[in-house]
Amino acid sequence: MATLLSLNVGMPKNVPWQGHTVYTGVWKSPVDGRRMVRRLNIDGDGQGDKNGHGGEMRAVLVYQTDSYAHWAKHFSKDLGGYGAFGENFTVDGLPDDEVHIGDRYRIGDAEFEVTQPRVTCFRVGLRLGEPQLPALLVGHHRPGFYLRVITEGEVGAGDEIVRTRVGPHEVSVAEIDALLYLPHPDHGRIRDALDIPALSPGWVASFHEVLAGGGGLAPIPVGQEPAWRGFRPLRVDRLVPESATVTSIYLVPTDDRPLPPPKAGQYLTLRVAPAGSPAPVRSYSLSDSDPRAYRISVKSESHGLVSPYLQASLGVGATLDVASARGEFVLADGTDPILLISGGIGVTPVLAMLHRLAADHDPREIWWIHTTHDRSQHAFVEEVHNLLASLPHAHEHVFYSVENRLTPAALAALKPPLNADAYVCGPESFMDEIRAGLIDQGMKPDRVRTELFASRSAINPGVTDAQRRKPHPPEGPPGTGPAVTFARSGLTVPWNDERGSLLELAESCDVPTRWSCRTGVCHTCETALLSGDIDYDPDPLEPPGPGDALICCSRPKDAVVLDL
Repeated sequence: MATLLSLNVGMPKNVPWQGHTVYTGVWKSPVDGRRMVRRLNIDGDGQGDKNGHGGEMRAVLVYQTDSYAHWAKHFSKDLGGYGAFGENFTVDGLPDDEVHIGDRYRIGDAEFEVTQPRVTCFRVGLRLGEPQLPALLVGHHRPGFYLRVITEGEVGAGDEIVRTRVGPHEVSVAEIDALLYLPHPDHGRIRDALDIPALSPGWVASFHEVLAGGGGLAPIPVGQEPAWRGFRPLRVDRLVPESATVTSIYLVPTDDRPLPPPKAGQYLTLRVAPAGSPAPVRSYSLSDSDPRAYRISVKSESHGLVSPYLQASLGVGATLDVASARGEFVLADGTDPILLISGGIGVTPVLAMLHRLAADHDPREIWWIHTTHDRSQHAFVEEVHNLLASLPHAHEHVFYSVENRLTPAALAALKPPLNADAYVCGPESFMDEIRAGLIDQGMKPDRVRTELFASRSAINPGVTDAQRRKPHPPEGPPGTGPAVTFARSGLTVPWNDERGSLLELAESCDVPTRWSCRTGVCHTCETALLSGDIDYDPDPLEPPGPGDALICCSRPKDAVVLDL
């Protein structure tokens, strides 16, 4: 008979960590007597990051004394008293390979249902001083699991644990954890898991992504095999002024290898050398989908380093080092209407989409909505008119901000179809405003896609003191290792062996990063590796997608360029 040995609670608190402050509820302590377990929590307990912990489907965390013994032997140390793994219930029995998703248990006056394994979170490693623990929990098949409260009631140490129902398909906690996080999952068993009503919605969504060929819990889609590795020289074939501030650059091969067709909406990353060293790296959207020559269109920025060089000094016949076309902001197949919405130079990726739609004689309803400062800066006017004229159901609306700014209210007045797929590109504030406006009108959030060439927004769970600063070289003496370039941030710094990973180097430079486990499990940190080679320590449980890197557990072998 399984037994509840200890009931542990704790309220979130601020904890120092690597120069930051983390708000976390992972510190739990045993309590005497009985406590009321409610739908969302145990009385006296709380969670710091409710995106990954807590809520109805993760009200109570369970961990086993057998696993305590396992880890004490593995790390050759005493891991502390009950609650050290952040669990609410420390139990004797209920091993992860025998408890199933959907099982129900009676403990004291309450009844519970198993919903999912513990999420891969760095805070349990922080709590126990073992940073690799999140990966080890998965690799050793000892994650622990969450319970949903079916019937509220009092519980206390010493209560017997009685299983009242076995979950359908008998998918164990250890098995379902491996299905998501380890290589080569059994898709049949994933479908069994999806048939379990008790499985939490987050895991349901992740398994649907796995079956569709995407990644697991990573918010950034996994990579596809790039058309070529690293940088390839391309020759400037033509330079075409498009407006007072925009010039198009046509790039062709320097050899007999043809250019692979890009997806409409993708971008190129260029390495140029206007002056000095190292050569700066910048990304520009393809503004056409013609594979015979890659066209990028560059707006001159008065305070920029690269764009003035590309416009004023670059000549026909010059060569540029170019990484293969990348990006997930691409035109999707479908039959619903399409909104192509752009601000300023953000027109380029949606223009490539318009070219593809026109080439396909697409019968869908196409809405072209563009805003720029004034007529002198309105690029591609005739080109867009001709493309739209070739489509049977096209609408065009142009706003000059000096006369009539494109706002959510102005967009709503156009009455665009809300069952459309919207593609929005422009300054970050513009995209945020337009996206919010479309959603407020009733468009589903997952149908509004945006593209951002600046650094992506950070995902740093629990970190409370993060401040958005312009990326900069790290403090202290410079490193002596290979060059690490953060392409979106426009920053190149030498590697320093004092950094544990590329993630830690990026953080020291205030380059916005995304992570959760920090040990190569969850793939939240997965980032396009534009050039160079890396080593892993520890090895990730599952390798990243082709052309990608897990920056939380990797170090550069030579000069690398990351899409950060």
